[in-house]
Amino acid sequence: MTLEHFRPAIRWAVEAAQEKQAVDITVLKLSGKGAFAEYFVLCSARSQPQMQAIADAIEERLRRENVRPAHREGTFGAEWLLLDYGNFIVHIFSESARQYYDLERLWRDAERFDIRGPEDSPGRDAANESDAARL
Repeated sequence: MTLEHFRPAIRWAVEAAQEKQAVDITVLKLSGKGAFAEYFVLCSARSQPQMQAIADAIEERLRRENVRPAHREGTFGAEWLLLDYGNFIVHIFSESARQYYDLERLWRDAERFDIRGPEDSPGRDAANESDAARL
C-alpha cells in the first residue's frame, strides 16, 4: 500500500512529517474502535526543535489545502505535540515519550500501517502491507 491510498489530508500530513525526517511514522485506523478520531498519525522526533519543525510543516502543508486543526496541544519543550484535525489526530513524540505512552500498544486492535522511510529496506513491512490494504 502506498500513501496514495490514504485520504488526502492524512497523506499530506505524512508527507510533511517525512520532509522533516520524522522517525517511525505510523498510521492507525481507529474506525469502529470507539475512538474519538478515525485515524491517528504517529511519529517521533530526535530533538525538541525537530518536533516543532514537524508540527509546523504539517500545519503549513494542510493550511495550503484549507485544512486547519481544531486544536493544538503542546508547546516548545514538550515531549508530545498533538494536532487535532477532527477525523484524524497527529501525535508527534520525543522518542522516550512515544515509548512511555505506547499508543500502538494501547490501540493494538487498530489496523496499523508503518510508513517506510527511504532508509528502510524493501520488504521490511511486508507483514503490515496486507493489513494496511484495508485502510
